[in-house]
Amino acid sequence: MSETAPNTLQYRFDGPEDAPVLILGPSLGTTWHMWDRQIPELTKQWRVFRFDLPGHGGAPAHPAASVTDLATRLLATLEGLGVQRFGYAGCALGGAVGIELALRHPERLASLALIAASPRFGTADEFRQRGVIVRTNGLDPIARSAPERWFTGGFAAAQPAITEWAVQMVRTTDPGCYIAACEALASFDVRAGLGSVGVPTLVLVGSEDQVTGPAEARTLVAGIPDARLAVVPGASHLVPVEQPAAVTDLLVRHFSTAWQPLPDNATGHVVMPAAVPRPPVPAVAPAQPAPVAEIAPAAPRRRRAHPYDTGIKVRREVLGDAHVDRILEQTDAFSEDFQELVTRYAWGEVWDRPGLDRRTRSCVTLTALVAGGHLDELAVHTRAALRNGLTPAEIKEVLLQAAVYCGVPAASGAFRVAQQVVREETTPPE
Repeated sequence: MSETAPNTLQYRFDGPEDAPVLILGPSLGTTWHMWDRQIPELTKQWRVFRFDLPGHGGAPAHPAASVTDLATRLLATLEGLGVQRFGYAGCALGGAVGIELALRHPERLASLALIAASPRFGTADEFRQRGVIVRTNGLDPIARSAPERWFTGGFAAAQPAITEWAVQMVRTTDPGCYIAACEALASFDVRAGLGSVGVPTLVLVGSEDQVTGPAEARTLVAGIPDARLAVVPGASHLVPVEQPAAVTDLLVRHFSTAWQPLPDNATGHVVMPAAVPRPPVPAVAPAQPAPVAEIAPAAPRRRRAHPYDTGIKVRREVLGDAHVDRILEQTDAFSEDFQELVTRYAWGEVWDRPGLDRRTRSCVTLTALVAGGHLDELAVHTRAALRNGLTPAEIKEVLLQAAVYCGVPAASGAFRVAQQVVREETTPPE
């Protein structure tokens, strides 16, 4: 393990030093070992560069606030190694990093592969809820449910060693870095920019993926001008682990035929992590069905800019998509001016000011709502406080403080409301 600066990533190289560089990006909760079974074949043609996300696989716990931050750290790491242009394949969050590179630094990319990826991963609420669960209960509930998200039921039953490896991989991740990665995915939305991705792109997805499945993959293909779709039968979200031979074959074919020549070759050295679980070799190798590739071109769809984008963005980030959608659906000609006022000034002006962070603003808001007796709004802002990083224990302290200065009867009602919200938001899924 070498020292890793806060603005760089833990990495390793495999393959010939004089070969073109191919980068493999990991999924949230995984380490670079998720790509182990692709390495023997890929290193015949490329110098493969793998990296770990912050706090994953023994990497230093320097949380990254956004996908842009992760892409910036990756480029800083590559700059230090003299790597200028490269091919890139990323899975899920690693795929988001690949899209970010294609949009912001297209001159660096020779070719791109997006695996189990999406221009927007679910809803912001889903990932912020996951962050609340980790902040309250630690990573164990997320780790135990990982196999259900990552693998088909048949694979998980037939490969208990790999299933346990997946659980341990998540369990040993730094919780703060995991929460930060959830926030990064919550704010990631590049649907309007897909038409600007200008590199040859393979979009690869497992046919049984329930997280970012074929529908999301087709959205990518429809929006990216030079993209083709490959659907791998019998695979779920972590398709490079579940169907390694099919994924390897598709990657080799794509990068062999859609690679813009590198001006320079890059060299580097291997940086090994501390003890990190490696995926065990399956007791019985699962059958590898032939991958299916299809092309689905379509004109990219672009969203129109909202007249008060900043306010809507902040309002959704703090209160959640479901709540904001419900408010907007109920808005009519009588109330629309009021909703615009609230969105523009409360959320676009005050909540977006840099003078206080969102945790502090949540503390102030909860206290003000208790003082005013506005218990109908308290539930909404208790959820917002959890999303903004307050723990249940900290919310309790805010309400105790409010009891002293706002009155015990007001705080009594507030405790009843907040208690119910905390139970709902922090109970791990079955």
